Amino acid sequence: MKKITFILWITLLIISCTDHSTMVEVEGDSSSSALKLSSSTTAFSSSVIGLSSSDNFSSESLQSSSSVKFSSSAILSSSSSVISSSSSQYSSSSITQSSSSIIIVSSSSQCTNTYGTNTVTDCRDGQSYKTVMIGTQTWMAQNLNYTVDSSWCYNNSADSCAKYGRLYQWASAMNTDSDYNSKTWGGSDVNHQGICPDDWHLPSNDEWLTLYDYVEANNSSEGVGTSLKSSSGWASDGNGSDLFSLSALPGGYRSDNGSFSFASNIAYFWSATEDYSKNANNWYLYYSGNDFYDGSNGNKYYGFSIRCLKN
Repeated sequence: MKKITFILWITLLIISCTDHSTMVEVEGDSSSSALKLSSSTTAFSSSVIGLSSSDNFSSESLQSSSSVKFSSSAILSSSSSVISSSSSQYSSSSITQSSSSIIIVSSSSQCTNTYGTNTVTDCRDGQSYKTVMIGTQTWMAQNLNYTVDSSWCYNNSADSCAKYGRLYQWASAMNTDSDYNSKTWGGSDVNHQGICPDDWHLPSNDEWLTLYDYVEANNSSEGVGTSLKSSSGWASDGNGSDLFSLSALPGGYRSDNGSFSFASNIAYFWSATEDYSKNANNWYLYYSGNDFYDGSNGNKYYGFSIRCLKN
């Protein structure tokens, strides 16, 4: 009789979830407020759910030819039988029992970057980058080389990506719709992650200015560009002192017609600051110049390099 009552109870719970397309409320004993279940797409397989003789759930207790599918936010309660998840599929082994509660253990987790001494490894693709602290800012000391649409290796050469990182259109760098290469985006440039790893972001124009001002005040009056350029790799004796270990390399750029130009001569870097519909702020270094230049009105369709900044 106890088993029949429990089966009827769980059947009523299933019906209440599947018959409503908006929200179901269940009173939970462990708190005085209602627990809400979203059941807009809740579905169960057509096979029979069985219970073991001890009235507990086990891996063998769910007799199903496919996984049980739940759709809702993960809601856990130590004393209320609430089933939910995040639009994921779970097999019977994903369900455990705790103090009469049915708990769905989420299998989705965001990857975590790993850090070493002055390095960060992007957990998305396993690539490692040198990092450097300049004043109060922590920068990647190498250009980003994360593959996304509308990004390229210089001259489509993998060797160039290994040396210079990739060249990105502005909308791609910002991780926004490509339409924003030709129309106003209008979003905030403050800590905008774009395609940088978690906890890093595309620097705003103000943050590039912060770098400029710090270097200018602490480089013994040599040119800011000279202090930021790498000590090798620049054409025509254009190497810098790399005084602050930013190691800026001349990755050149890709134009809107698909041609590549000025590797070993110029380094262009996007900022997250938009100028207007078809242009965005950028900064650049030139082989024969000793300054770091604010290149406003950069064509968003051009492919420039990215340096990520720590949040």
